[in-house]
Amino acid sequence: MTHWFHRNPLKATAPVSFNYYGVATTPAATKVCNDLRLSRTRLLELFTDSSCNPEMMKNAADLYFSLLQGFILSLDDSSQECKLRYIQNFKWTDTLQGQVPSAQQDAVFELVSMGFNVALWYTKYASRLAGKEDITEDEAKDVHRSLKIAAGIFKHLKESHIPKLITPVEKGRDLEARLIDSYIIQCQAEAQEVTIARAIELKHNPGLIAALAYETANFYQKADQTLSSLDTAYAGKWRKYLNLKSCFYMAYAYCYHGQTLLASDKCGEAIRSLQESEKFFAKAEALCKEYGETKGPGTTAKPSGHLFFRKLGSLIKNTLEKCQRENGFIYFQKVPAEAPQLELKANYGLVEPVPFEFPALNAQWTPETVAAFDLTKRPKEDTAKPKPDEEVKPLKEPDIKPQKDSGCQIS
Repeated sequence: MTHWFHRNPLKATAPVSFNYYGVATTPAATKVCNDLRLSRTRLLELFTDSSCNPEMMKNAADLYFSLLQGFILSLDDSSQECKLRYIQNFKWTDTLQGQVPSAQQDAVFELVSMGFNVALWYTKYASRLAGKEDITEDEAKDVHRSLKIAAGIFKHLKESHIPKLITPVEKGRDLEARLIDSYIIQCQAEAQEVTIARAIELKHNPGLIAALAYETANFYQKADQTLSSLDTAYAGKWRKYLNLKSCFYMAYAYCYHGQTLLASDKCGEAIRSLQESEKFFAKAEALCKEYGETKGPGTTAKPSGHLFFRKLGSLIKNTLEKCQRENGFIYFQKVPAEAPQLELKANYGLVEPVPFEFPALNAQWTPETVAAFDLTKRPKEDTAKPKPDEEVKPLKEPDIKPQKDSGCQIS
């Protein structure tokens, strides 16, 4: 099931030593710098550790962010920014634009970039967990929750922290509104896929399933449209994935809407709805091939080989044949030329991001600790300042080998 999701690469970053010899003038100041270095290193290690779980990630992220905020937050709650905010240069790559990084001498840039990677980790954890052969109900809930947590982190960064950056975000970079919006919407759409799979498994009302599928298809379409003005050289593959998922769930919507129409004795309209479902399914199949052939960053999902995908093809075929038989024996209704307009609204199962906040300032940060940093002792020539065009090594992400597909309907 891992192959059901498209995932862009994690952001990579240059090492940061937090060594401020002569600037950190007390043992307490030196210790907080040492803890920053160790906690940052540990968090980066966990991003590529396949045994890491959400509890481990949360604990490591909370520790680092609580320490890092000593470079950002004013201890007296005044509007005046912390004197340490610009003490360190940070370098980060982007998920789409290769290994040439952006560099900013700003702790807020580090906060939002590392936060972005934490959100990406939750999406990759959800994908990895969904790839298990025998996924349990609790694990399906973890997939659902992880995607909602990721959406909440992306949303919080966009609304509360990215606007505080001094240097404007470059176009096409991760922290730009178009990209971060697409990540938020994709997380919501994928979480709703879990809801749809659950509703199908429990044989819920076809009207509810059709409405959820329609809302999910619209989410994917919106995410695709948000990326439409970006260069196809690096956004093209991602857009193909979003487009094929939109077509796939439109096929689901028309299929289950057809079942609803048949149950209401509107057999002619049901046939037309199923015919439209066939069209969208065929388009999704074609897009699967195009997506697989499109070059670009990220993993390559293989939805067309997935049992959840193939089952829809059989369901459409069988339901359409049933409607045509019923119409030939019982209803004798005319099949409309136009497909029915889907004006479906789901009252249940819609996904909202889980609200996110960064942790409180670490207790090591006291007025005395901050005062112990003597910025007048900084070297006049910052020889450690990285070159903006210098490459950063990508993170070695764990290879995720797909296990045998059980057909369990958690997408």
